[in-house]
Amino acid sequence: MNAGKMRGRITVWRKEKFQNEMKQTDYRDAPFKENIWAEIIPQTGTLQKAQAETLLSSTTHKIIVRYGSGKDITKDMWITYKEHRFDIKFILDPYFRNIKLEIFTEEVIR
Repeated sequence: MNAGKMRGRITVWRKEKFQNEMKQTDYRDAPFKENIWAEIIPQTGTLQKAQAETLLSSTTHKIIVRYGSGKDITKDMWITYKEHRFDIKFILDPYFRNIKLEIFTEEVIR
């Protein structure tokens, strides 16, 4: 793993339970881990034309982080980098070596 390629700082988000003012359980977006060094590698991209001349773009990325920084990340979380949101599709620990995690994500731009 080349740590010099990890130039981006990402934030990992999750849904957090809380009780609202009517004592009901509700969920809100909350940061789980902030300022994690990561390498973001574009993988594939598609461009689709939707209704009313609206374009929809779907791009997949591989985000590489150190194992210690990302071992608590799960599939139901998402990642932000600058103004971009990446939904996690799956997480891979190559060769089960606990050195790095490859997080495969999808960014949908509308």
